[in-house]
Amino acid sequence: MFTSNAKIPTERASSYLQQLCKHFAHKIDVQFDAQAGLINFPFGSCALAADPERLDLTVSANTQADITKTCRVIASHLERFAFRENPKIEWHAAPATISQAD
Repeated sequence: MFTSNAKIPTERASSYLQQLCKHFAHKIDVQFDAQAGLINFPFGSCALAADPERLDLTVSANTQADITKTCRVIASHLERFAFRENPKIEWHAAPATISQAD
């Protein structure tokens, strides 16, 4: 499993979280409230968390190509929705998760 994170400073985190989730909910499985959301694409997922100062995004996928695609989709939509703030979205790869059997 591949994972990338981005933290976007904004006072409108909850608004952007809800806007992203509502947008994608027309086509795919999405769950959200004002503080947290989960968008499930066929090629990956994005967990969102909003606090008063920032929007946290955590993207997960099974392949490097899918993580890249998921990051691009989320970033391009957020950039469109937050065009007044012109957010700088920097993705940081998280260490690969390894599950261990007992």
